[in-house]
Amino acid sequence: MAALGMGSTAPRVAIVGYGGSGRGIHARLAKEVGLSVTAVVTRDSGRRQQAASDWPGARLHDDLDALVAARAGYDLVIVTSPTGLHADHAAHLARAGIPFVLDKPIGVDAHEARAVVAEAAATSTPFTVFQNRRWDAEQLTLGALLDRGDLGDVHTFERRWERWRPTPQQRWKENDVNGGGLLLDLGPHLIDSATQLFGRVTSVWAQTRKLTTATEDDVFLVLQHEPRAGRARSPHAVTSRLWAGSVVAAPGPRTRVLGSAGAFLVTSYESDASPFETLDVDAPSGTLGWLTRGRDRTAVPQASGGHADFYRALVDWLTADGEIPVDPADAVRTAEVIDAARIAAREGRTVTV
Repeated sequence: MAALGMGSTAPRVAIVGYGGSGRGIHARLAKEVGLSVTAVVTRDSGRRQQAASDWPGARLHDDLDALVAARAGYDLVIVTSPTGLHADHAAHLARAGIPFVLDKPIGVDAHEARAVVAEAAATSTPFTVFQNRRWDAEQLTLGALLDRGDLGDVHTFERRWERWRPTPQQRWKENDVNGGGLLLDLGPHLIDSATQLFGRVTSVWAQTRKLTTATEDDVFLVLQHEPRAGRARSPHAVTSRLWAGSVVAAPGPRTRVLGSAGAFLVTSYESDASPFETLDVDAPSGTLGWLTRGRDRTAVPQASGGHADFYRALVDWLTADGEIPVDPADAVRTAEVIDAARIAAREGRTVTV
C-alpha cells in the first residue's frame, strides 16, 4: 500500500524553513520533479517574499503550529529548519500524523535520532531522511565500478569535503554550538556515503578542531567497516578516511578508492577549487574521475542520475508502493557513528560502534 494512499496524485508539499537549503535545494528539486509547494513556514520577511514569488498562491505561516492547523492545504512536510530543531519539529509532525521528509541529520545525537524514529513508529507516521548525496553522480559512478569489480578487493576509501573559507560565514551552522559544525553538517553525508558503499561501521577514530568558528570546522574520521559488506563485498575490513574542512587552501583529491586491481580517483568537486583538478583538463566529455594504476589512467564515464531522483523515489514511495528513499534506521546508525566520533576525539582513542 502506498504510504499516503494517494494513487497517482502527486503530493502537495509544505516546507518548514525557506533559507539556503529550503529554497536552494528542496524547493528547486521539488519543482524539477513536478511537485507544487502550497505552504511555507518562515518568519523572515525577505524569505516570505521569495516564497510568495516562487510559489504564487502558497500559504505563508509563522510557525509549525499554524502549519499543522492548516492541514488540509498540503500532503507532505519537508523540514529544513536548523539542525537543533529537527527532533522537536519531527516529533510535532509525528504526533499530528503528518508525513514528512527530515533533512539530515535527524537529531543532534543518537538519542534524538532514536526518539524521532520511535515517535513516528508510535503514530504510524511515514517519514524519510534527505540523504541526497546517495544520488551524487560521483557516488553512483563509484557504485557502478564496485558492482563490476573494476577495483578488485577494495581496502581503503578516502573522501574529502574541503573548502577555502578563511573568513567564516555568520550563520547558525558556524555559530550554534549545539546544532552547528562540520561534524553534524557534512559528517552525515560522508558517513552515509561510506556506509552505503562499504557496509556497517564497527569502530571510529576521530580528530576535530575549531580553527575559526565556535563549532568544528576541521574534522577527520577513520572508520573501520565490517568485512564482506556493502557493495564492495571486499574480504578486507575496508578503512574509510573522511575529511571535512573549511580552512583548506589546497583541497586534496575529492575521492580516492584503493583496491587490488586499481584505484578510482576524483580530483575535484562541484565549485570547490583544487590544485588537482588540472588532471582533468584533457579528460573526454562526460568523464567523472579516473581508473588508475600507477601512471596509467583511464577516464571513467559519469553515471546517470542526480539529486532530483530522491524526490522521484519519494513520490513513488508515497503514491505507488515504491521503496522508501532512505530508511530512517540508516540515519540512526549514522548518528551513532557521530556520537562515537565525538568520544574518540575527546578521549583520543578508537571507539567501538
